[in-house]
Amino acid sequence: MSGREFAEWLDTIPSSTALHESLYAYSMIESTHVLALMLFVGSILMLDLRLIGVSFTTFKVSEMSGRLLPWTIAGFVVMVVTGALLFYAIPVRTYHSLWFRIKVVLFIVVAINVWVFHRRVSRDREVWDASPKPPLGARISGAVSIVAWGSVIVAGRMIAYNWFDCDRPQPDWVVSLAGCAVEAGALP
Repeated sequence: MSGREFAEWLDTIPSSTALHESLYAYSMIESTHVLALMLFVGSILMLDLRLIGVSFTTFKVSEMSGRLLPWTIAGFVVMVVTGALLFYAIPVRTYHSLWFRIKVVLFIVVAINVWVFHRRVSRDREVWDASPKPPLGARISGAVSIVAWGSVIVAGRMIAYNWFDCDRPQPDWVVSLAGCAVEAGALP
């Protein structure tokens, strides 16, 4: 089953339509998603600023990480659940959104950054944990995290706009990148 077929199947489920057309549920889920995002990214930002050596330099990285981790996990879990519900409410449009696709690519960048940090940079943390200015690898990881999460937020916000929707006349590159199903003669 392709991604488009999966999105089309989700769209046939009555609760998907009901959630999207709900007077209060969709808005409450979206608001909860934004609040969870603020909690998650806010805690990540604090740690990233410490990794860069710009702020919180009197704290050990391990100490900050230990204090922030429960909040980060809570924000992440709520953010993922509400994000999945938002996708479930409008699956086909979201699947074809260029901004959603950019957001997915950015999630992959974030995941790779986290993996590299924990596999390579963080393994020597005992040596530089209390240093006000961590090593270059840690600073790069913190900077990549800030830029990537900021970009995820922008891409996520842009999903709401219909600039590149498949139901509007679009340039060929948009049709291709969005995976729009084009019927013969449907679009110019």
